Amino acid sequence: MTIKELLSQGIIMLKNENIDGPKNKARAILQYTLKKTREYIIIYDNKQVTSEQRDEYVKNIKQLIQGKPLQYITGQQEFMKMRFLVTKDVLIPQPDTEMLVEEAIEKAKNIANPVILDLCTGSGAIAISIAKYVPNVKVVATDISAKALAVAKKNAYLNGVLNNVEFIESNLFNKLKGKKFDIIVSNPPYISTGEIKSLPKDVQNEPIIALDGGEDGLDFYRKIIKDAKEFLNKQGYLCLEIGYNQKEKVKKIIEQERKYTEVYFKKDLCQNDRVVILK
Repeated sequence: MTIKELLSQGIIMLKNENIDGPKNKARAILQYTLKKTREYIIIYDNKQVTSEQRDEYVKNIKQLIQGKPLQYITGQQEFMKMRFLVTKDVLIPQPDTEMLVEEAIEKAKNIANPVILDLCTGSGAIAISIAKYVPNVKVVATDISAKALAVAKKNAYLNGVLNNVEFIESNLFNKLKGKKFDIIVSNPPYISTGEIKSLPKDVQNEPIIALDGGEDGLDFYRKIIKDAKEFLNKQGYLCLEIGYNQKEKVKKIIEQERKYTEVYFKKDLCQNDRVVILK
């Protein structure tokens, strides 16, 4: 069997199960299975594959059909033009979150030697991206999961910023008493508990602890918005990603706290309010 024939088999298997983007996913899994680039697969599509390679590929395709996210199969995800390792212990970084990171970077560039906190860091994508693109920055990244922090540390090393990021195992602000930051950034869990069962199968296979935002999805916003001011320097910023339909509810939480002088929301490419900035 050739590379071209094997790819066709994968595409057909995914199409038969109504998997979105079957061609791209089948090719990504083939690249991973053969340990070859996209260009190699295109140029050498008549090259024969071994029976072991074929069996491994079909096994990986079946895992995708059963609901295992593509990124957990390949073990990686691109974010902010960098490569991140991902395992079942961390949420898969999504393109929407790049907007949150870009906003934090923009704020940080106007601060001399900024100190930034990333709450619920997961894979470390936010903290590491900030450390990579902001000069003279110190980033503290926290997560309640020791396994997630282990992945984040590997990603910091792979992306050359291990010395710029301090990782702390902490439930939100619990282990940060006395520390102050210029910017606090977070993409916290914001799916309501009841909604999780209706999510696509592959999303349900991501860690529940990183998805579940409580009965109404807003538990973490209440805690972070309430406590953040104690940990922010004067003129400091709190930058949060929110669910596509959560603007009004988050706005009410902010108004009840009455702790912030400036508040504005930013829309994503689909015109959903996706990020909120508080000063």
